[in-house]
Amino acid sequence: MTNSTHYQHALEQDRFGLRVASRLSDSLDDLPYEISERLRAARVQAVGKRKIATTKTATNLIHFGGNSTLTFGTNQPSWWKKIATATPLLMLVLGLIAINLIQDDLHIREIADLDTELLTDDLPPTAYTDPGFAHFLKISSHQYK
Repeated sequence: MTNSTHYQHALEQDRFGLRVASRLSDSLDDLPYEISERLRAARVQAVGKRKIATTKTATNLIHFGGNSTLTFGTNQPSWWKKIATATPLLMLVLGLIAINLIQDDLHIREIADLDTELLTDDLPPTAYTDPGFAHFLKISSHQYK
């Protein structure tokens, strides 16, 4: 819905409200005094309740560091609010711990696989530390490309 159609609907509603109010006001003079007084009292009550419902204000302003928070109601949060606040933090910590454990396990498996390959290879492990062997690998890799 565009703004212009929304604006047109609002105007139509306002016009309808004004027509209904004028019709009700036309017959207001014909009502008996008792009924008009009861209607006036009901109107005052309704307006009073509406003002009470719409004027709920913040009761506390909490300053914490550079942040401020408006709160409604009591100063003490309920247990449910505390649990609801702590649950995401707890889930985050548990997730980070699980990720760390999984990565450690993968790292240990990679090292174990490498050790297994080194120990089951035809060459002794000391051959990999020999500088001449590293030079031999470089030369042979260039020759076979």
